[in-house]
Amino acid sequence: MAQSEEVFVGSIDQGTTSSRFLIFDKQGEPVAVHQEEFRQIYPNPGWHEHDPNEIVTSVENCIEGALKIFEKDGHKKESIKAVGITNQRETTVCWDIKSGEPLYNAIVWTDTRTAALARELKAREGSDKLQDICGLPISTYPSVTKLLWLLRNEEKVRKAYEAGNLAFGTIDAWLIYKLNGGPKNNVFVSDPTNASRTMFMDIHSLKYSDKTIDFFSYEFDLRKVHMPEIVRSADEKAFGKLTSGVLSGFPITGCLGDQSAALVGQKGFEPGHAKNTYGTGCFLLYNVGTKPVISTHGLLATVAYNFDGKPVYALEGSIAVAGSGVKFLMNNLGFSSQSHKISELAETVSDNGGLVFVTAFSGLFAPYWIDDAQGTMFGLSHHTERGHIARATLEAVCYQTKAILDAMEKDSGHKLSELRVDGGMSNSELCMQTQADLVSIPIVRPKMRETTALGAAIAAGFASGVWKTFDELKEVNTAGQTTFQPKMSAKDSAKMFKKWERAVSMCKGWVAEEEKEEGDEQAAKELGEESKKEGQVAASL
Repeated sequence: MAQSEEVFVGSIDQGTTSSRFLIFDKQGEPVAVHQEEFRQIYPNPGWHEHDPNEIVTSVENCIEGALKIFEKDGHKKESIKAVGITNQRETTVCWDIKSGEPLYNAIVWTDTRTAALARELKAREGSDKLQDICGLPISTYPSVTKLLWLLRNEEKVRKAYEAGNLAFGTIDAWLIYKLNGGPKNNVFVSDPTNASRTMFMDIHSLKYSDKTIDFFSYEFDLRKVHMPEIVRSADEKAFGKLTSGVLSGFPITGCLGDQSAALVGQKGFEPGHAKNTYGTGCFLLYNVGTKPVISTHGLLATVAYNFDGKPVYALEGSIAVAGSGVKFLMNNLGFSSQSHKISELAETVSDNGGLVFVTAFSGLFAPYWIDDAQGTMFGLSHHTERGHIARATLEAVCYQTKAILDAMEKDSGHKLSELRVDGGMSNSELCMQTQADLVSIPIVRPKMRETTALGAAIAAGFASGVWKTFDELKEVNTAGQTTFQPKMSAKDSAKMFKKWERAVSMCKGWVAEEEKEEGDEQAAKELGEESKKEGQVAASL
């Protein structure tokens, strides 16, 4: 039976393809978990949406499911001291502030419908100054382009804006708002790790920036849009409490965007610590300390966490397609019904057979930022088997991770001594060994790989007094870790990467060709010039 002195923290992990609720003990071990997938909506090529209400329902179901397991094992729910939230970032929800009802589906971070709008914004005077303020370049990735698209194209959103009732937020703000009872209690907040992904927040002050809001208000006055208050990532009262369900009345005391949560869960509390999460996408965060580093090599400046009013920052490299590439092989090409089988399939061949797969389903993110790249395979031949395609899909993530690490070394002036990893694809031994071979440093994989959810639990635990110092977490999740040492020669590794870079340079310009055929000569010309510039940047990395 459970002991009365036991202490637990709950963690809502709201991801791109599923929601989960985990309950951690004070040693950082998960004792109960429930997961539920929800619909992925693809109305048009390049479009990716979620139903905002389905997301909330999936979270509520997960809380109920995990608590059943928790209580069945003899624990009492009163021993759960607080709940933390971690979430997919950038994904944008617009709702009516009076009714609390969504006005359109959530536009997901991978969505590329705003490519033309992003080019339009880049062409405006002053666009080159924004990254110094908010840490992000203009692309289809941040939330701002999604909000502007909705204002332009969706009547319900525009009418709410005109009536002064339009609320905008990322998934954390939407979830916290709904879990607190919606308009009845109107708990409308976001933490800096999420707010920094909108392009509206000044990354230095952690407050909304008049300069960026002015820049994006050329068509709609964004000051008329209700935006969440930015609060610390760990706070005893700011996030309110659950108002319904089996944990009604329990406090929410921590919130972190998923990639920052993974860095916290990997205990990346010191400058120089880094982690790479191989999830739907792949995200490498490098702790740079208490001052943001604005990248000059294609990376993003972001907030790692802000627990005590003294923010810690990170450099980030974002890869759009990682696990979703494996899903593509499963769902679109029928390779397997189970993700681990893709890794096994890749192991049936000794190498990639000369095949390179640039998995640019949402363009290419860091460090290339090529919006008009599309998924392309190079080197297909009569020799090519399904195993080669599976292997090339895993390798694509490893190549992009190497490109990001090279850029990070240039931005920070330091070379990493090791890289900590987590996420679904890190379960693949082949993928992790390939990663070690390409980056030429050890890859360290923890035994317990629920580090994103653990990070949210840590944030909530700090605010609720479960943990008080980082030192208390030193031994959390250290036993049983696996280290992958580089085995490939530097010459062979460089040869593979050179071939990848060549493939990247050849996958650009597809959208430009299409627009040219449709008669939009000016758009095609702009895209062609942009691709040429981006190719020059990529070549210099």
